[in-house]
Amino acid sequence: MRTLITLVLLAILTSACQNEKKQNMEQKPKTFQMPEWAKNAVIYEVNIRQFTPEGTLNAFSDHIPRLKAMGVDILWLMPVFPISETKRKGSLGSYYAVSDFKSVNPEFGTIEDLKNLIDKIHAYKMRVIFDWVPNHTGWDHTWIKSNPEFYTQGPDGQITDPLDPNTGQPYGWSDVADLNYDNPEMRKTMISDLLHWVNNYKIDGYRMDIAFGVPLDFWKTCADTLLKANPELFLLAEAEMPEQLNENTFHACYGWSFFHTMNAVAKGEKNVSHIRQWLETERPKFQKGSIMHFITNHDENSWNGTEFERMGQGYRAFAILAMTFDGIPLIYSGQEEPLSKRLRFFEKDTIPFEKFSNNDFYSTLTALKHQEEAMWNEPYGAPIQFIGKSDHIMAYKREKNNSKVVIMLNLSDQKRKITLDEGFDGMLDIYRRIDVGFAKGAEVEMMPWESWVMIKK
Repeated sequence: MRTLITLVLLAILTSACQNEKKQNMEQKPKTFQMPEWAKNAVIYEVNIRQFTPEGTLNAFSDHIPRLKAMGVDILWLMPVFPISETKRKGSLGSYYAVSDFKSVNPEFGTIEDLKNLIDKIHAYKMRVIFDWVPNHTGWDHTWIKSNPEFYTQGPDGQITDPLDPNTGQPYGWSDVADLNYDNPEMRKTMISDLLHWVNNYKIDGYRMDIAFGVPLDFWKTCADTLLKANPELFLLAEAEMPEQLNENTFHACYGWSFFHTMNAVAKGEKNVSHIRQWLETERPKFQKGSIMHFITNHDENSWNGTEFERMGQGYRAFAILAMTFDGIPLIYSGQEEPLSKRLRFFEKDTIPFEKFSNNDFYSTLTALKHQEEAMWNEPYGAPIQFIGKSDHIMAYKREKNNSKVVIMLNLSDQKRKITLDEGFDGMLDIYRRIDVGFAKGAEVEMMPWESWVMIKK
């Protein structure tokens, strides 16, 4: 009898321990970080309208093999949805004035064309993220008639375009209507539309337009819901708000402050010390997640000028910096050509692909990102370590396990010198294809805008 009681007690204790262990496992969420498949990924922003003379999904599809060969991993498609005609700007309107989140812009093709494009991207072992517009819609979006309460309304009861919360005045985005995030039903419908593309078309994530204009508590619900549907999604915010990364709503955000610092250095208004300062004071505000670095994108190109206008002959040095620094790199449509004109935003303005003169330049950098563990994206890679101090030459290394990359960039239009704090040998410059070594304390002179990108042999 005593033996039987002992066995029963053991069974009860074992069951209780197992239940406690199960509860602890359930309570412990999966670590929120960039999916492993994106650990060494390079993003390429696709401007469908301007990418080909046809401006269609099918025509762009022909470029996938060469983009794969160039080392692109994530294709960010600018909005592919129908564009509102009401209050449209220009003859074609803005991609970001969406009239239906669950349809395809007929100028680009059909829903079947989009499905085929997604399938082809996946067949080439690449990922695709959609550009989503959660802050506003076009003025003839389906919700305008069906659910006017989804929108911000003024004292007169009329729907408003987006207003600057700091001034209460319109931003000037007159072609779009502001969404009201105080409406819980709108939030649910927005997430439902996001899930539509994840569940039915197997896209790999989103770039969220104007993410800074949407409440953080929505992003928390949104991220939780989307990642429950697919834990491997990649979420990118068009914002530079530490809390959005720190509080597990996005994997990456824009590096605007770093971008503007590079522009100022290129113009001689700032120098390398300001880049070091950014790394020491701004980057630590983001306790987790990755910063997306770039020298151009659709907004900068159309509204603020090409990389040649902003960075002049130094554009390659800044491209190397953006693609080898602490974040996940972005290449915009046409950089490999290169694209030397501002693309009109509301009209057809085809990228003149012909020579692909910068293709090898960028493919060399993407190969570096893929092959060198030190260069991987947060949290997988290595931190920046400066190896010499100069107001004009960026000299730094990234080192992890058996991977070591050393980079020196003269970010000025004059000859400059730097004294190295440490030596290194047994290195190979990936562009010159020559062996390189420098002694500790060596004084290195560099020509204007010159670059050295070296890997351990």
